[in-house]
Amino acid sequence: MKKTASLTKNFFKCGLTGWCMEILFTSLDSLRRRDLTLKGDTSVWMFPIYGCAAFMAPIGRLLENRPLWLRGLTYMSLIFSGEYLTGRLLSRHKLCPWNYGRSRWNINNVIRLDFAPCWFLAGLLFERLLCNPKEAID
Repeated sequence: MKKTASLTKNFFKCGLTGWCMEILFTSLDSLRRRDLTLKGDTSVWMFPIYGCAAFMAPIGRLLENRPLWLRGLTYMSLIFSGEYLTGRLLSRHKLCPWNYGRSRWNINNVIRLDFAPCWFLAGLLFERLLCNPKEAID
């Protein structure tokens, strides 16, 4: 029962964090276009997609004493895999809120390889978010 409550709590933490990250990231694109309204956007579909980062917690525990670069690359790979799978599934139903077709670094319009550094850092952020505070103090 405790594991289910913890997973649910982590799912919501990751979902909300992902939403906020996405809004901030997309609003930064406004700067590039010199649009000082800095409007960011996201989709309700993104909440459960980001929420699935909660499933990385056990992997984070396995990688606990590993180098930063290995942990970051692992999380980046998992995030790319999740983005690809959910993007393909949503695209099949014409529900995918993103389309990377304009980027030369896209794969099937649903992932962008040039986003690798962003996902590397996002994975480490999720790791920190999912870290048990009691364990961090000990």
